Amino acid sequence: MGRVVMNASVSVDGFIAAENDDPGPIFEWLVSGDVPLDDSGVLKVSQASYDHVRPYWDEIGVTIAGRHVFDITDGWDGTPPSGIDHVVVVTHRGRPAGWEARSQFHFVDGIEAAVDKARELAGDRVVEVAAGDVGGQLLAAGLVDEVRMDVAPVVLGAGKRYFGSVDAQHLLEDPDVVVQGNRVLHLRYRVRR
Repeated sequence: MGRVVMNASVSVDGFIAAENDDPGPIFEWLVSGDVPLDDSGVLKVSQASYDHVRPYWDEIGVTIAGRHVFDITDGWDGTPPSGIDHVVVVTHRGRPAGWEARSQFHFVDGIEAAVDKARELAGDRVVEVAAGDVGGQLLAAGLVDEVRMDVAPVVLGAGKRYFGSVDAQHLLEDPDVVVQGNRVLHLRYRVRR
């Protein structure tokens, strides 16, 4: 069974976006280098970031996201992001109209159902969880194995928190990966059990 990894770019003060969902300069690192990260030609990062991020992206089989992320991305225009095979959307509102035929998108009610479905689809590949409210709920429930952060050198001051509304202490191991790229510091922590 693949590991469950919470991942996102984040400001140094712990926000993944402003209150209006604008990430501002948090993603600047994705266009601050000269090494193409994907086939789009848009994302270009430093060699250090590429060497860290690309192998991880290639491991991801499924992404879990909340309905809010699904809605603000307009469902990634019907194509799972970054070449991922499936997206599991946590929602209490069910599948939106017109999404019945899109077999790569799965709509479930609750975080446990999301992890079960994602693990079924991912097999031994990574299940990635978008940081924010859903990611924080999964961490609080003990369902996250690893936390990855792409820390951007910006202070947002307020906004959407990386760990959502988590209000209890959770211990992580010391970072086992620390990679400096252009405009980013990549960190990886295992969740202490």
